[in-house]
Amino acid sequence: MFQRRFLSLLVCGLTLVALPTVLAAAPPEPTELLKNARRILFIGDSNTYAGTWVAGFEAWQLTKPAVPGQRVINVGLPSETVSGLSEEGHAGGKFPRPAVAERLTRVLDLAKPDLVFTCWGMNCGIYQPLDEGRFEKYKSGYLSVLKEIQARGAKVVILTPPYYDDAVKPLPNFKYDDVLGKYSEWLLTLRSDEIAVIDVHTPMVAEVAKRRAADAKFTFSPDAVHPSAEGGWFVTQQILRWAGDIPASEQPTPEAMLKAAGLPPEVYPLVQKRMAVLRDSYLTTAGHKRPGMAEGLPVSIAEKTAAELTREILAKLGK
Repeated sequence: MFQRRFLSLLVCGLTLVALPTVLAAAPPEPTELLKNARRILFIGDSNTYAGTWVAGFEAWQLTKPAVPGQRVINVGLPSETVSGLSEEGHAGGKFPRPAVAERLTRVLDLAKPDLVFTCWGMNCGIYQPLDEGRFEKYKSGYLSVLKEIQARGAKVVILTPPYYDDAVKPLPNFKYDDVLGKYSEWLLTLRSDEIAVIDVHTPMVAEVAKRRAADAKFTFSPDAVHPSAEGGWFVTQQILRWAGDIPASEQPTPEAMLKAAGLPPEVYPLVQKRMAVLRDSYLTTAGHKRPGMAEGLPVSIAEKTAAELTREILAKLGK
């Protein structure tokens, strides 16, 4: 009897020890996420649209074994929010801020991504002090976007928003970057087995403070909102650190990164051009509510143009 009870307890104990291993799947490794993604989408506001960190990411991909058929698509949209909010008199009263909810389904239908990098926040506080109502709109809007992306089986990597440079363009009686800091803190709580979060905001704030100790006028964002080419590369560096490529992330520019990998830096403008051709095409074809945007080519023609640019890039790489 004692032996039977002992064996029964032992089996139960082993089951209880093994159970977390079965239920708690380890988060996917960044290298696996990237290797298994044939279609990678970057979506966000004007800072994503500018394409500096998207092109930097694509340049870095050239230093790695090629993934057959992989395509990177940038569909960032200037002025956009995930919160659905817009301040009174935005753009001089010409148009309200577009909300990603209006176009997300069409974008996902068109791009069919396996992996999506998201980055909203800069516009979502609408350049006002922290307000719980606006914060809740940001949270609910972001969670809704994540739900729709995941429902399609795509993986998600969230980028916290870049910093707002209050020293360049101070706002009355408060620091707008404090708002973005709170938004970023919340985004970091979304890390899970299914969602990766790359903190851009915290290291960017720290780097600016460090550089200003030597140069009081240093900034990553000359207009307070939009990172320069240097600031965009800093964002890419955080992505490369997340991906585990520390040597590449320590290079000062994308061109230097390519050169350090033994590749010709002159391919970088071609990477930027390919990114822009596809971006304008997918934005136009999916449609949006933001006036004044460049008219893109039909997707079929843009893809052919991108393929020609890829062949030119590969030729320069000797492939």
